[in-house]
Amino acid sequence: MGCARSLVQPIFQGQPIEFLEKRAIPMNNLAKAEQRFAYLAILPALLLIGGLLLYPIGYAIFVSFNKTVNGIKFDWIGLQNYTRLLQDPTLWRVLGNNFLFLISVPLILITSLFCATLIYEEAWGWRFFRVVFFMPSVISTVVIGTLFRQLFDYDGPINQILIAFGGQPVDWLARGSSSVFVIILVLVWSGFGYGMLILLSAMSSIDPSIFESSRLDGASWWQRMRYITVPLIAKVLAFLAVINVIYTFLSLFGLIFVLTNGGPGYETTTLDYFIFLKAFSGFDFGQAAALALMLAVITLLLTVIQLRVARFGEEY
Repeated sequence: MGCARSLVQPIFQGQPIEFLEKRAIPMNNLAKAEQRFAYLAILPALLLIGGLLLYPIGYAIFVSFNKTVNGIKFDWIGLQNYTRLLQDPTLWRVLGNNFLFLISVPLILITSLFCATLIYEEAWGWRFFRVVFFMPSVISTVVIGTLFRQLFDYDGPINQILIAFGGQPVDWLARGSSSVFVIILVLVWSGFGYGMLILLSAMSSIDPSIFESSRLDGASWWQRMRYITVPLIAKVLAFLAVINVIYTFLSLFGLIFVLTNGGPGYETTTLDYFIFLKAFSGFDFGQAAALALMLAVITLLLTVIQLRVARFGEEY
């Protein structure tokens, strides 16, 4: 290396600054050419994002400030769509339904954690149950809704079991309180398998010697769960809480449409289903767009609050 350096250095020794700058120009041109090529390479992705994401969002914002006539003509009305929505008692009832369905989130986390722990500790039949627990997560929402609609139908298997034990049949999906219970049950049943898989991956990354040491020290199963497992996977639990809250606010349309159709009345109507009713039943696309933007803001605020709470808990 020293010999090579001694051969190269005399070539440029004594050369004027202008000569060295001329030597550097091709390198600068090469860097600029690489930069232009990089921009050209990401241009299709930027156009795709702009066309499929940014343009629809901008168009929805524009529509939310207008009153639509036949879905084609727009009349500018400013913030009237937002003020009318905020004065509509149905909106607050539907928003309350979404918050009520958030009961499913801690239930999903608890069930996922319990099942992940059993599989991690290789309880009896853990290979079989690992597949069975995850299976609901890969079933279509329409199939799940149809399945539970048949199960909780007035003449369905659930009522037949109640009758067999001397009980009275219940019209589960025709009453507000029982239909909400069914939806929460469906959310837990269909969502805990994915959470179990994520938590199982997080638990597998923990050093096994930590658990072995705790067993030797006489720690019980509950103590290992409380003082070792949960603190070490707290970030993963926070992640699952965030995505389940987002799912509860943004992705229940298919389930509600198949299972209860938003009824009885507005007892099980969610915000995303309410947007559908505004747009395609009432043909009020302006209010539907305004409601969609309000839903996006609510979901963003809830996500930020959860992340800040999780960060505070981690610091604490």
